[in-house]
Amino acid sequence: MASLEEILEAAAVLRRGGLVAFPTETVYGLGANALDAEAVDKIYRAKGRPAQSPLIVHLHTVEEARNCAASWPASAQRLAEAFWPGPLTLVLPKAPAIPDRVTAGLGTVGLRIPAHPVALSLIEAAALPIAAPSANRFMGLSPTLAAHVRRFLASAAEMVLEGGPSEVGLESTVISLSGPQPYLLRPGAITQQQLAEVLEMPVVRGVADPHGAHAAPGMHPRHYSPRTPLRLFAAEDPLPAGRVVWIWWQSPRPAEAALQLPGNPQGYARSLYRALHDADEMAMDLIAVECPPGDANWLAIWDRLLRAQA
Repeated sequence: MASLEEILEAAAVLRRGGLVAFPTETVYGLGANALDAEAVDKIYRAKGRPAQSPLIVHLHTVEEARNCAASWPASAQRLAEAFWPGPLTLVLPKAPAIPDRVTAGLGTVGLRIPAHPVALSLIEAAALPIAAPSANRFMGLSPTLAAHVRRFLASAAEMVLEGGPSEVGLESTVISLSGPQPYLLRPGAITQQQLAEVLEMPVVRGVADPHGAHAAPGMHPRHYSPRTPLRLFAAEDPLPAGRVVWIWWQSPRPAEAALQLPGNPQGYARSLYRALHDADEMAMDLIAVECPPGDANWLAIWDRLLRAQA
């Protein structure tokens, strides 16, 4: 775990316009001062991230989040009270202080308070909002260990803070509250049903604009992908010939290598990216993944796997 001295040093890096990789409960992020457009631009260049993909701004308190939004509806307050700190991003009309570079030119901004002690200490020490996508190359596997960041993106960050394995393991749920109808833009650990119960109204799935800026990160058709080709297989489907890694939760199969994931959605999500990183390092011909269950609790996992094989 990062020491206080390391966190204070990382906070100084952010204040002078540098990049810092840091842990959150979802995945590791690559952070910059969200109020400094030039610093934020370094994130886009480091990741090879397209301009139409906005960033999420990480805060320490609800009051700080309110200061980054042009309006704060009752729905935002209810969700913040229910799920923050935690893996939920609220998309709201942005305050003028948030540069357009953060929001891909949109009039909305994604805000969240992470539930990780290192992340919260870093934001508090820096005394500024931190814009941060996942600390990986664009469309690549998200990092859930500091070692993943060092392997693929260490040269971009002046510091990589250690925080242990990410507890949630998938990127945050993103919900838009910028209009009268709440839209689920990216599924995550906070489910569509949980959001609807707190808001006491339906939450519908949003779709990406194929021509313009996306309303939230993670809406590209192909994303979260290992370097090795990945395909989903039903338990009864034959595996192709060649050197195959079989990633399964229920049905063991003969293969060159095999990795088992937990049979519950929380454990599966926590382990998924680490398993895909490990499989990628084996340099096989194919990563074959057993299809997970189809109920609503597995929606975020299906979202990541379908984008990974696109």
